[in-house]
Amino acid sequence: MGELPDLESLKLLVDVGDLGSLGQAARMAGIAQPSASKRIAHLERRLGLPLLERTPRGSILTAEGRMVAGWATQVLAAAQVLMRGVEAVRQREAAHLRIAASMTVAEYLLPRWLGELHHREPDVQVGLDVMNSAEVIRVVLAGANGDDKAHVELGFVEGPSVPQGLDSAVVGTDRLVVVVAPGHPWARRRTPLRGVELAATPLVVRERGSGTRETLDQAFAALHRASPRLELGSNSAVKGAAQAAVGPAVLSGYAVEAELATGRLVEVPFDGIDLERRLHAVWRRGRSLAGPAAALLAIARG
Repeated sequence: MGELPDLESLKLLVDVGDLGSLGQAARMAGIAQPSASKRIAHLERRLGLPLLERTPRGSILTAEGRMVAGWATQVLAAAQVLMRGVEAVRQREAAHLRIAASMTVAEYLLPRWLGELHHREPDVQVGLDVMNSAEVIRVVLAGANGDDKAHVELGFVEGPSVPQGLDSAVVGTDRLVVVVAPGHPWARRRTPLRGVELAATPLVVRERGSGTRETLDQAFAALHRASPRLELGSNSAVKGAAQAAVGPAVLSGYAVEAELATGRLVEVPFDGIDLERRLHAVWRRGRSLAGPAAALLAIARG
């Protein structure tokens, strides 16, 4: 494998896709547009793919560019997780509250909850681990089973079930949606997809262990199901693949709000299957939450 692209160039590419303009992306990056153009050209040579299409109205992402931008979003999100993890390790002993959250909850709900917690209790330091729902349950159970190294007090998961050994509380609801690129034939459907038709279609989905995947698998349990077209480890990667017309995708409604609002993805109605789910906070069975953990739970439930 050759030299990896630098994160600044990947961020620039993602911003071009999000903002619809190389000039706006350059301004966001704090660089001149010619410098931004050179950086994208260098990235194109590095990857051996055309990423931008120059038009009279400006530069837009090519089909390859949209797919690369989707993967780049995953890389950038992983880099952010890396930095958050480094900070959490630094503060681990000083943290007043250690929590773990599934990716959808961590990306779209937890920032608001933590902001409210900071407003109420500004001296509280929070250590956060972001992982899929199965891993959240594992680390919380590890503490329940006496592993002193796994002292996560509170977890947030998005799967349809909570295992024995944990207490739980509902902190919200969510609905999985089917989305496609605007050019996909399903984007022009006038009638809802039937559940059997959706199950028989190779879909772009989250990885096993995620709450999104568990909810989908449970909904399809009684139906003949096609193998997934792609299994990806983040919401951003699934969205990127859907936007690049790899195939229809199933994701949390929270995860695609921005893309639906801007028309980058189109929601496809369906019937015959239930893709509603509850979001849960989980903690060690028999343990009464107190202090910052109780405060955060109250905020999430409210």
